Amino acid sequence: MSDAGSLAEALLEQSPVCHWVVTAAGVFHRIYGDPASLFGKPASELAGRPAAEALPPELAGLWRDRFARAFEGETVVLRERRGNGIWGLVVFPIRFGGEIRYAGGLAREITAWSAAEQELRYTVLGALKAQEFERNMVSRFLHDTVGQNLTALGLQLDLIRMDLENAQPETCARVIEIQQILEAMMQAVREYSYELNPSTVERAGLRSALDRLTGRICGRFTGSMRVNVDPSLKIDPKIASAMYQIAQEAVENAVQHASCSAIEIAIKSTRGGTVLEIRDNGKGFDTSDLLRGRRGLGLLSMEHYAAQAGLDFSITSSREMGTTVRAA
Repeated sequence: MSDAGSLAEALLEQSPVCHWVVTAAGVFHRIYGDPASLFGKPASELAGRPAAEALPPELAGLWRDRFARAFEGETVVLRERRGNGIWGLVVFPIRFGGEIRYAGGLAREITAWSAAEQELRYTVLGALKAQEFERNMVSRFLHDTVGQNLTALGLQLDLIRMDLENAQPETCARVIEIQQILEAMMQAVREYSYELNPSTVERAGLRSALDRLTGRICGRFTGSMRVNVDPSLKIDPKIASAMYQIAQEAVENAVQHASCSAIEIAIKSTRGGTVLEIRDNGKGFDTSDLLRGRRGLGLLSMEHYAAQAGLDFSITSSREMGTTVRAA
């Protein structure tokens, strides 16, 4: 081996980054560094073996999908939690003569780097909490002040209409037109107040709130939507509000990003307690993407509402089965 080749081998072997090369058949061709923390086995137990055989079943399918994406020409950038550590991962195609012959990968533990990101996450969650307070204030103002004043104005117009009904029928007709405009305004204020304030779930009930949500979404979603709630369930109002907010964010994400044709919201009772699930049949994604730096406000909001209500929150997804958001 040339000096340059020896130096390259030494660099790869001694680097704090773990590198590997996989064949089109999914066999670990070469491994540099220690893969034990990531794959659960040392290099000696992986090299020369198919990933499907060498890895535990729960990891084999995940990595098979990632390697497949690389052989399709995609560079996959992920962040994954293993035990108490966080790893930055890149899986990419390796070409020879323009043809993808191998999938390469590299991983480095980046636990220490995530501290600043965690602080930023807390800041965003704090902003979401402040935003929620402001939304509640606006909702109360719309309901208690604007809504009640519009109702009082409608009653006054009723009295005027009755006074003019016989004496000035033309004026009475104009009053009726004004009342119709006023009624449309009142309905819009009620709807907006309802959307802003999650406490309306406590008044209307979770099932009713979810039915209104799906009715609103169906206006811009061409697929099918179904709500399945166990009618015998009695859910604490605080938990019901959190579940509604999580469902609302999950449905919005599915409509905007999943390219799905069906969404189901289910709330059922299990031995462990009440469970909310929002399932779609969309294109799915690698859930390790959720640990990347670019996390949407939708996910942060769902985590925020789950944490406030003491709910266990999880997301499972695959390209074959779509996505399931779960809060229990």
